[in-house]
Amino acid sequence: MHVLKHFSTITRHRHAVMRNCFKAGIVWRGLLHDLSKYSPSEFWAGAKYYQGTRSPQAREREIFGYSAAWLHHKGRNKHHFEYWTDFTDGKKVYVKMPPRYFAEMICDRVAASKIYLGDKYTDASALDYFESKTDKEGMNKETCEDLRYFLTLLKVQGEKQMFKELKQFVKNNK
Repeated sequence: MHVLKHFSTITRHRHAVMRNCFKAGIVWRGLLHDLSKYSPSEFWAGAKYYQGTRSPQAREREIFGYSAAWLHHKGRNKHHFEYWTDFTDGKKVYVKMPPRYFAEMICDRVAASKIYLGDKYTDASALDYFESKTDKEGMNKETCEDLRYFLTLLKVQGEKQMFKELKQFVKNNK
C-alpha cells in the first residue's frame, strides 16, 4: 500500500483546490473541500489502489466494476455533478448545480489536472478531460454548457480571466 504517497497526493490536491476556491471567491467551499477523502472508507481504498497518475477510484472500478470509495465520496460532496442526480417516476432527473458547488467543481477539475498531469498540464487539460472522459449525458444541460464555457475560457484566456469570471458568476447567481 502507498499510504504516505496517497496522503501526500490528496493533501496537495486539496490545497490546490483551496487556492483555486479562494480565487473564485468561495473560501468556505475551499476549506471544506474533500474532507471525506480522509475518512477510512475513502482513504484506505485510495491507498490500496494508488497509482499517482490518476484517481485510485479508477483502478478500483477496473477491478470490481464499481468503486465503493467513489460512491461514498460523491454522496457527500456536492461539487460532483453526480450528486445532483435524482429519480422521479422512475426517470433520472439532472438538477442544475448551485453556483458555489459548480464553481468548486471547476476548481477541483483544474487542480486534479495539475496534480495528475504534472509537467504535462496546460490550460487546455481540464477541457480535454471534460470532452473525452466526462459523462455529459448524466449532467444537467445548463451545468454542462456552463462547465464547457468556463473550461474553454481557461484554455483560451488563462486562469486569471477564468477565475475572475467564475467569481462574478457565483456573485451574480446567489
